[in-house]
Amino acid sequence: MNLWARLQELRRYPSALVGLAAVGLLILMSVYAVVRYPYSEAIRLWRAGELTWLEYPRNAAPRWFNWFGADLPETISVTHERAKALHAEDLGGGVRRRTLSFSCDFLNGGGFPKELALFYEATFTRTPPQAVLTWRTPDGREIPIGTQVLRGGGRYIISADAALVKRLGGRPPHEALFAHPAEPGKPLRGRYELLVDLFTFEPQSEAQLKLIVYGQVHGWAGTDNLRRDLSIALLWGAPIAMVFGMSAALILTLWYLFISAVATWYGGWVDALVDRLTELRMILPLLPILIMVGMFWSRSLWIMLAVLILYGVIGGSKNYRAMYLQTRSLPYVEAARAYGAGNFRIIVRYLVPRFLPLTIPAFINAIPGYVFLEASLAVLGLGDPVLPTWGKVIQEASGFLYMGSSYYYWILLPAALLFLTGVGFAMVGIALDRIFNPRLRAI
Repeated sequence: MNLWARLQELRRYPSALVGLAAVGLLILMSVYAVVRYPYSEAIRLWRAGELTWLEYPRNAAPRWFNWFGADLPETISVTHERAKALHAEDLGGGVRRRTLSFSCDFLNGGGFPKELALFYEATFTRTPPQAVLTWRTPDGREIPIGTQVLRGGGRYIISADAALVKRLGGRPPHEALFAHPAEPGKPLRGRYELLVDLFTFEPQSEAQLKLIVYGQVHGWAGTDNLRRDLSIALLWGAPIAMVFGMSAALILTLWYLFISAVATWYGGWVDALVDRLTELRMILPLLPILIMVGMFWSRSLWIMLAVLILYGVIGGSKNYRAMYLQTRSLPYVEAARAYGAGNFRIIVRYLVPRFLPLTIPAFINAIPGYVFLEASLAVLGLGDPVLPTWGKVIQEASGFLYMGSSYYYWILLPAALLFLTGVGFAMVGIALDRIFNPRLRAI
């Protein structure tokens, strides 16, 4: 039976089909991540800090929370172009007044917004424009917010205005301005308006405004404490995990297959040396070695991969050695030796190909272990400081969360993807073991 026919036997195992679906999903995520966020762009966004993500809510839950009845508000952005011009007049002396209405429909009853901010970009020569802000609720109440001088570009964080907080009785503005007058603990649903009386004092002076009502949910993955969209790290964690795990598994699986064949064929001191090196590798603790490399040398993911491969090439495999010991005396090997085949030809042409199919389940089963190893290093704080990975997300979340926190999604999503990786490859690997190992077919 050829290799392709054996692989087609996976269709007989429902667990293998589930595993293939999981692996396929991870591959699709990897492709989408590379296409949607090219490497340089993903690194720039993830390392840019909070200033790049100012228009995103802080610590927002995933949008699918609302599927379970949470009814949490999403972020509302009202640009200058969407604002309604209510009035304009010249006051003389070059002073001009315009009244703009930034309206938004707040229809969620599951909670208040997280923040309220007004972004502005003003152009002037000497005298900056000024904006007098008034908040109008759905029931017609008008609440004065204050006057803001618009110097260049920036943002006015209404939620952090200490004077406004004092006028509102000590309650955060993003709650007090949306609170129901009869039930202060609940938001009042309806259309809200930010009325802006914009004063310019020069003929060429202008100002562009944008109102942002920060919600409690955002996207399919949510945001972190730096306002970063977690979907970038979750998406890019897939190709990084696949490349790291597959590279280590493929190189070391083929190395064990080849070096074990060499040691078994030559025998004597060569076999003894490889066998002692294999036992040495089995007793050397890999994780502490990688921790020391990360602490004293480099935390680069590719340095860690190189050290992992160098550690793995110490010796061979006991299992492959046992199989080669039985094969070296088979008639077809003796016949090859009799007609003058050299040692290298016998190893490469007659020994290694016999067990090459068995490396397929071994390769598949080894991938999750290396993926979990990389994630473990990141959780310990020794992950690559540049790359966004699943383990890095968990490490940052664990350093921020506390008992009773509602931000469990921050850890849940990357942990679920790691679980999917382990289960997916394990299901496929177990099925391949049954297909390629005759002794397991009856199990």
